[in-house]
Amino acid sequence: MNKTSRLLFLLLLCLTVCTVAAQSGSHNPKREFRGAWVQIINGQFQGLGTEATQRRLTDQLNAMQQCGINVVMFQVRGEADAMYASQLEPWSRFLTGKQGTAPSPYWDPLAWMIHECHKRGMELHAWINPYRAKTKGTKELAVTHPYVQCPERFFSYDDLLIFDPALQENRNYICRVVQDIVSRYDVDGLHIDDYFYPYPVAGKPIPDDASFRNYGNGISDRGDWRRYNVNLLIEQLHRTIHATKPWVKFGVSPFGIYHNQKAGDRIPGSETGGLQNYDDLYADVLYWINKGWVDYTVPQVYWENGHKTADYDRLCRFWAKYAARRPLVIGQDIDRTVKHGDFKQKLDLQRSLKGVSGSCMWYSAALAANTGNYAAALKANYHQTPALQPLMPFIDDKAPAKVKNLKALWMPDGYYLFWTSPKATGEMERAHQYVVYAFAKGEKVDINDPSHIMAITNEPMYKLPFEHGQHKYTYVVTALDRLHNESKAAKKKIKL
Repeated sequence: MNKTSRLLFLLLLCLTVCTVAAQSGSHNPKREFRGAWVQIINGQFQGLGTEATQRRLTDQLNAMQQCGINVVMFQVRGEADAMYASQLEPWSRFLTGKQGTAPSPYWDPLAWMIHECHKRGMELHAWINPYRAKTKGTKELAVTHPYVQCPERFFSYDDLLIFDPALQENRNYICRVVQDIVSRYDVDGLHIDDYFYPYPVAGKPIPDDASFRNYGNGISDRGDWRRYNVNLLIEQLHRTIHATKPWVKFGVSPFGIYHNQKAGDRIPGSETGGLQNYDDLYADVLYWINKGWVDYTVPQVYWENGHKTADYDRLCRFWAKYAARRPLVIGQDIDRTVKHGDFKQKLDLQRSLKGVSGSCMWYSAALAANTGNYAAALKANYHQTPALQPLMPFIDDKAPAKVKNLKALWMPDGYYLFWTSPKATGEMERAHQYVVYAFAKGEKVDINDPSHIMAITNEPMYKLPFEHGQHKYTYVVTALDRLHNESKAAKKKIKL
């Protein structure tokens, strides 16, 4: 190869590498969990009033929809309180400013959020804190608060109140609250976060000596006993949710480190340092996954790439290796990512790891503000096309029947596709949503390519983008059930 040829070869190679680098992340999977948390206990809605709270939530939902979010984790129970109409626990002070005071004008935030999310094609997962009964900032509890009713079932730690995890009556009570939510509201999931036994404070032991003596169950090691208590709740929660509505997903969002690897360890660990689920919070997350007690997991891997004690890259690889028996979603911290400028590296790594099913963003207000151009970058590079939810065949793997009577009709306001829902013998087989695809003349009809998705809709109709009636398209409609199992395709050729 002469010098000129060699230079041309190097130039072409450079262009190729640059093109690949520019396009990394541009391939969007058809199925991906794209979540965001809507937090209440930071006070962002406290005392705003009904209209202003709805307006702020609408702004956040619109921003999330625009950048491709398809799952919303809405915090509805932060301290044994309620962001919904409950006969069991008092209205949250994080809504009205005073615990136990109903909103005025009256509304039900959970019911409202379910409606608003579903009309945008998003799932709504009700997010609760199971054990925490009072946050540090709460100075007054309503007379209907469970601590006021039964203080002997709680312990105090670092100005928090915690349901004692050792007590079966507490496990039953928490499951009763969950059953109430799942039975009365059309939620798609029930979600808990990283607050199990309290985060440790130096010099402050957990005050559970009496419970260990009385409810030790023959377990000699205090750590094993605490993990046993939490295991019992997780198993009971899973049973409660699926006995109430089999299609409702149970998700857990643990702290980002499971266990720090040490020589001779009997359990898996990552090359990290710092606080640990297994050792410090007594949350044996991998055990729950392996037992099938959770339907998806969202570890909060909030650190940056290259962090000295909790490297994002190492932690993602750890979770992908050990937690992929159930859909695994990586929790992302928007503010920290913007600060360290490693958005692309994080999302590219997440997409490259087999077993990782998506991301969940902390948190919605940062997306709405487009902090550091984060939301715009999601829309431009990683959420360019709509996405269906990851499959969960361990809950249900039977697809609904094909839609019927697919036809195009003129209506007073335009040209529409209409179809009829397929017959179903029960809720698990019923068509819950529909996917509309479009293929130009000469294009292969391939519904595995999400770039052809025009809409994911709750309605059995779709308004067509009619122009001059000169171009031929094949439109395809499929049905989705509650778990996003997809039916066979119904096709219709149309001129637009």
